[in-house]
Amino acid sequence: MATTAQADSKDDSLIKGFSAMTSLEDGWEPLEFPKIDRHSQYQLVDESGEQVVKATTDNSASGLIARVSVEPGDSLILRWRWKVSNVYEQGNAREKDGDDYPARIYVAFRFEPEEAGFFERAKRKAVEVMFGEELPGNALNYIWANQLPVGDMVANPFTDTTMMIAVNSGSANTGNWVTVERDIVADYRDAFGRPPPELVGVAIMSDSDNTGESATAWYGDVQLVRPRD
Repeated sequence: MATTAQADSKDDSLIKGFSAMTSLEDGWEPLEFPKIDRHSQYQLVDESGEQVVKATTDNSASGLIARVSVEPGDSLILRWRWKVSNVYEQGNAREKDGDDYPARIYVAFRFEPEEAGFFERAKRKAVEVMFGEELPGNALNYIWANQLPVGDMVANPFTDTTMMIAVNSGSANTGNWVTVERDIVADYRDAFGRPPPELVGVAIMSDSDNTGESATAWYGDVQLVRPRD
């Protein structure tokens, strides 16, 4: 669900804003995936006097991630602004071959082994041994969807540990900056039916590897802040 709670200023953000970065590695790092060789391109650019990240995707997928260690508490606000050039004609959040978005915010949480079955734990351990990195657990994806109506939440077609939430949809606002604010604690409860564990990462991603289409997106500061008392 969206939140109307007031949050502190971006100066109190728990992750570094793009407007304050000196390079793409300044507080963020590349997020790439096994078996995907074509990566989306990210660069710092000036947009109307403010430094933002420009993402270009063409039959590709990758992201930028800020790794964190944050206990969410009762409320934790994620706020950002973004702009996209277009949505995908074949984009469909309910289908594997349509699981692409010109812009998305990926929020990853610590894996909870006590909530997973034996086979899930064994599969994860095998992947960790192969790639040498502990995998996150459940995730929320805030997406600029093509067909999914704003406010709808569906399981990712590849895994039910990731829930997709449409915060923008369709082409009505393409080419315009849009500001979004969410309470990720409330959204996690709605998605998974329990309070969230530790937050371990926030990423931006523009991808088009399933549809084979292309798009450009611009991301302003992504802010992670505690709400005011």
